[in-house]
Amino acid sequence: MRALLCKQFGPPETLVVEDIAAPEIGPDDVRIDVQAAAVNFPDSLIIENKYQTKPELPFSPGGELAGVVSAVGDNVNHVAVGDDVIAFTTYGAFAEQVAAPADRVIPMPAGVDHVTASAFVMTYGTTYHALADRAALQSGESLLVLGASGGVGLAAIEIGKALGAHVIAAASSEDKLAVCREHGADETINYGEEDLKTAIKDRTGGRGVDVVYDPVGGPATEAALRGTAWRGRLLVIGFASGEIPKPPLNLALLKGCSIVGVFWGSFVKREPEANRKQLTQLFTWLGEGRLRPHVSATYPLARGGEAITLLASRRASGKVVIKPQD
Repeated sequence: MRALLCKQFGPPETLVVEDIAAPEIGPDDVRIDVQAAAVNFPDSLIIENKYQTKPELPFSPGGELAGVVSAVGDNVNHVAVGDDVIAFTTYGAFAEQVAAPADRVIPMPAGVDHVTASAFVMTYGTTYHALADRAALQSGESLLVLGASGGVGLAAIEIGKALGAHVIAAASSEDKLAVCREHGADETINYGEEDLKTAIKDRTGGRGVDVVYDPVGGPATEAALRGTAWRGRLLVIGFASGEIPKPPLNLALLKGCSIVGVFWGSFVKREPEANRKQLTQLFTWLGEGRLRPHVSATYPLARGGEAITLLASRRASGKVVIKPQD
């Protein structure tokens, strides 16, 4: 089978496509013919040895996928050969086949195509866990989404609206903000042209926002923290800007606000039953059309490095998906 391989740590252009042996499975594993695998920001980190998970070389990046079951281990009974499934693997998905632990494989919802399914679980799972669980976002509260035109940003807009929040989307260009409005944002901030803290105060009548969803990091974090309301919550999702911020903690003291970490991967491992309940809610909303994953580009396996570069450079809107069988 073909796989996009990281044989030495480095940028996406160092990745190569090679033929390797098909993966073997144990009694608790599922082998999947990968039809689509979404690109996520951690993929750009793991190939440069900058991610908390550090696989041995060589390996294939790619943490979430959708495909068709081709084999199951003796202890697996919730999926069968021929089933359409979604899997989240941390790495290994950018290949024609993957072996995944059965507890990380779930049946694909009816009526959803492979590309959409591959771009759903990690992005929307992270975001629902962040907003509903970690921030306890309530109907009528205000939500500021940074990097709002990206995959998790658009998910935050949609889930925020589903939870009844007033959503303010912040992004760096009018083209990106137009996509945010299409996905339900009530108001927008172009932080390429406006001072973020001032714009937050303007959009909230001086009160500040109740919840900040921050997958960006860098200078935007402190500006957003300064724009939070009393008892506000700033959600630390990631650092797409490449800079881990160090905001002054006296701001949290003065505002009585919280800085809340969100690590969905660890949540899935530690609280699997809670994760299953959250995914059930998400799949219900997906079936109702309240969630609409936005895939802006698809790439064949041979151009997988380009797909990672596009996402890592923050030029992509929504999700980018690799199709290993093309």
